[in-house]
Amino acid sequence: MSMFRAKKFDIGCFANIKTIRDHSKRKAFEAAEPERQALRYIIRNTTLPARTRAIAQLQLTQMHCYTRPTQIRNRCILGGKGRGILADFKMSRYNFRLEALAGNLPGVKKASW
Repeated sequence: MSMFRAKKFDIGCFANIKTIRDHSKRKAFEAAEPERQALRYIIRNTTLPARTRAIAQLQLTQMHCYTRPTQIRNRCILGGKGRGILADFKMSRYNFRLEALAGNLPGVKKASW
């Protein structure tokens, strides 16, 4: 498990363990993605022998769960919240509103009509 922990944190701050874990999952996914794509190509190639495809499928299922793309979840960089995230800003709706009203987000202003 410790081999999937990020040794070096390259996003400015971490709010809680959930964001650290999500960062570790992103790093593990990025490192294992070429291997996963190669195995998936072998599995889908019907011209290969069935045994080779079965071995590739077994290898794919035995890879660590952190290497799966479904494990990655967008989280707020300020609060660590996992729902209501604006992907462009990596913030929750509430934190986005507070930062925008404070004027900390360049190019964002309150709409009025």
